[in-house]
Amino acid sequence: MEGLVNFTARSREVLISLTENAMTWLATSGLQIILIIFGAWIALTVSRRLLNRVHRGIAGKDQDAERVKRADTLTGILGTLIWAALFLAAGMMVLKEVGVDIAPIIAVAGLGGLAIGFGAQNLVRDVITGFFLLAEDQIRVGDIVEAGGLSGEVVSLGLRTVRMRALDGTLHIIPNGNVTTVSNMTKDYGYALANVGVAYREDTDQVFDIIEEVGAELRNDATFASEITEDMEVHGITSFADSAVIIRCRMKTLPGSQWMVLREFNRRLKKRFDAANIEIPFPHMTLYAGEGKGGDAPVLPIQMQDKAA
Repeated sequence: MEGLVNFTARSREVLISLTENAMTWLATSGLQIILIIFGAWIALTVSRRLLNRVHRGIAGKDQDAERVKRADTLTGILGTLIWAALFLAAGMMVLKEVGVDIAPIIAVAGLGGLAIGFGAQNLVRDVITGFFLLAEDQIRVGDIVEAGGLSGEVVSLGLRTVRMRALDGTLHIIPNGNVTTVSNMTKDYGYALANVGVAYREDTDQVFDIIEEVGAELRNDATFASEITEDMEVHGITSFADSAVIIRCRMKTLPGSQWMVLREFNRRLKKRFDAANIEIPFPHMTLYAGEGKGGDAPVLPIQMQDKAA
């Protein structure tokens, strides 16, 4: 009976001690853990609202499909990074409050991150470059660009690769890390740029007038008027080639319309030059039979055949 009483007393003391320790822990570390979790939840909520504002700002009021896609990609990446950073920070703080030594964990994580960085440095470079391509709006789906030494129409743009369709239908898949220079030929507007070559005997002032007239006709044409935004600009003579005087001119167009406008301009200009008897030079070949030591030239036999024969 006395042993039972002693056991009960000890049990009561242990229970009281555990309760006091639990209350002490809850008042210190437990409260800290609750505050950490609550703070992480508040930070996550605020970051989501900020990302929603960023998404609306990038997508715009018109809700263009490509801009919405770019906004989804960027905010998705930022959201993942913020979530991962908050999770790691809160997790480390909770482990520290529980009494776990986090120094070895940090060391192992650092070594693991270093190993992953060395092993996947090309992938990391692709992702970082792709992020800035999207963030700075350098390329959009549908643009005609030259990137990574290749050119074509952008059919998809992601964090790791750019996919372009060439004029002959070839699909180019370029890692973003290889894109060091981007030449976007359909950004905001374009120019139908022409270098017109005429013979040296022609009156360049007359040629200038014809070019301006053809440009005005093209802009007043109902088919092309909506594609051209400014009048023809004749810059003048840019160079003297071997057999031609080169005159440069251009017309400002909507993005992507410059090639169609240029083809039509060349067609109409050729017809006007033919009507005005203005020569467009083409390569000539001169036959030379040679010369002997005495200064006499050998006979170059030429045979003419009747067309009917």
